Amino acid sequence: MPHEIQPPPERRLCCLLLAAGLLPGALPAALAAPARPRTAAGPAELVAFTENLPPLNHAEHGEARGFSTELLKMVAADAGLPLRVQVLPWQRSVQEAGRRADSVLFSLTRTPERETQYRWVGPISPRRILVYRLSHRADVRPPSLKQLGGLRMGVTRDSAAARQLIAEGLRPEVELELAIDDATNLRKLLAGRMDLIVMLDWAAAWHLRELKLPYATLTPVLPMDVDKSYWYGLPADSDPALARRLQTALDRIRRDGRYERLRQRYFD
Repeated sequence: MPHEIQPPPERRLCCLLLAAGLLPGALPAALAAPARPRTAAGPAELVAFTENLPPLNHAEHGEARGFSTELLKMVAADAGLPLRVQVLPWQRSVQEAGRRADSVLFSLTRTPERETQYRWVGPISPRRILVYRLSHRADVRPPSLKQLGGLRMGVTRDSAAARQLIAEGLRPEVELELAIDDATNLRKLLAGRMDLIVMLDWAAAWHLRELKLPYATLTPVLPMDVDKSYWYGLPADSDPALARRLQTALDRIRRDGRYERLRQRYFD
């Protein structure tokens, strides 16, 4: 029987310390944090995280609703994948999605900074943030976002649009009217308490419909951010086959008309 070769005593001690977790920083990353498992069949369940951004995604009577939500449910069903959707504050949705290999985050603006952070499925829809006036106010003609000429513009407090406008020199309570949400800003515009409003076109159509008003009540006068789209984002280390499977289902839904029929229920 051959003799077993024993490592030197100091090597044995090092191995014991490593096994006991008493030698910090010495364990290779691959051993310290094992990779999340992948399977060819995909996850047992997809868990999707989103925020309140009607009509794309929002909670209603404790249930996730909205165009992006319904579209994702349709895509998952077409791909043969069970799906659970949670509506949380946005930052918490980002954190929760980052902890799971089986997550989907939406509605996610696809930007160069985020490009390598996710596997992308989409697009869900264009993302068009516009500056609107009331259609009967033909006198409201601002030359640019930086030159409002004494007009007051409503924008949602703490939104990306508000931060951009303030960074460009517009002053809260002078040129800018800050409100807690789009619905409040729209009511102020309709009441004549401001001249312009900044809003996602989907949201404008949705909130007008809630008030039994046509989309033509508003007229866009300036583009603010119109070159991006909303997408579904899977973790960067998720199985690429899963993203392809969902993308194939979404493409099929677009081709057979289901996407357009769903869109017309929210934005016609």
